[in-house]
Amino acid sequence: MQKSDGMNYAPKGKPNPVVKPGEFVFSAAHLDHGHIYGMCNGLTEAGATLKYVYDPDPQKVANFLKAFPQAIAAESEEQVLNDPETKLVAGAAVTSERCALGLRVIAAGKDYFTDKAPLTTLEQLEAAKAATAETGRKYMCYYSERLHVESAVYAGQLVEQGAIGKVISVQGFGPHRLNAPTRPKWFFEKEKYGGILCDIGSHQIEQYLFFAGEEDAEIRYSRVANYAHPDYPELDDYGDCCIVGKNGTTNYFRVDWFTPDALRTWGDGRTFILGTDGYIEIRKYINIADETNDGDHVFLVNKDGEQHFTPRGQVGFPFFGQLILDCINRTENAMTQAHCFKAAELCVKAQLNAEYIGKPGQILDK
Repeated sequence: MQKSDGMNYAPKGKPNPVVKPGEFVFSAAHLDHGHIYGMCNGLTEAGATLKYVYDPDPQKVANFLKAFPQAIAAESEEQVLNDPETKLVAGAAVTSERCALGLRVIAAGKDYFTDKAPLTTLEQLEAAKAATAETGRKYMCYYSERLHVESAVYAGQLVEQGAIGKVISVQGFGPHRLNAPTRPKWFFEKEKYGGILCDIGSHQIEQYLFFAGEEDAEIRYSRVANYAHPDYPELDDYGDCCIVGKNGTTNYFRVDWFTPDALRTWGDGRTFILGTDGYIEIRKYINIADETNDGDHVFLVNKDGEQHFTPRGQVGFPFFGQLILDCINRTENAMTQAHCFKAAELCVKAQLNAEYIGKPGQILDK
């Protein structure tokens, strides 16, 4: 797994198939973000059969086939969409193009699984809602910082078990390493990547809704800035946001592109969950200055005392198997469509309504 670059974060877990070979077939299309590898890892480990891969760039396809040699290089997107065996299409297109791809997938009678953020405008959201309502097809999203992190999965289980009582507040911190020379041009064009709150902020908003059990929420304030990257004037290198849920829970999160080069991973992602009877801290990717374990630490404090768990390799990634079975049985156990779309709506609104601090790259100038 790539640890230095979050764009190529692709966890591998233990195979835990929920279907037999050939029982659930999916294909991959549009490989603009490295998260497609994590998405396909999760699906294949859960037993799905990968059939086609398509991208207009032959080099991206060649690289993909090195990781997934069982896939067949499709000649066109149409070949994927018209394939009767393919039941789901996994895609990681340029962010602003993900909704259009999803609409084509759904129109072809298939379920859609996209990288985050699933869309970049409210108009796209309405189109996606209409398509899923009309067809009953799924438009699911890879919110990897909860779905593909065992410490986050385990924390969710603790919350569900009532270990900290009723959740009243969630704070999230999502720093990332920029690695600007390795990023594609579109990543620095706001219309295409959506802005920092829409992009990596989507992880934070989704996990807040999940941990707090909120079905609706309101953005109270949001802010973005470009503190230190004047060469990329459309890049937000910092963002934060405050949200209040319909049930009265609160959320604050911060995201940024300032991970120091010497850190052993691409970001020190942390989540704090406060309940009426205790609290949980998740240290997702690293426990700083601890060489014995790279990440997946969960700290629990409640009436039973102080506890430290390291669930890596023990809880797995149940989302992918649940998604496969949801597609087969037309259920919503992995993630409801309403939840997926609510997270998308809030991240777009947070970005649209954000206060822009200063001028790009000039805020810290004296």
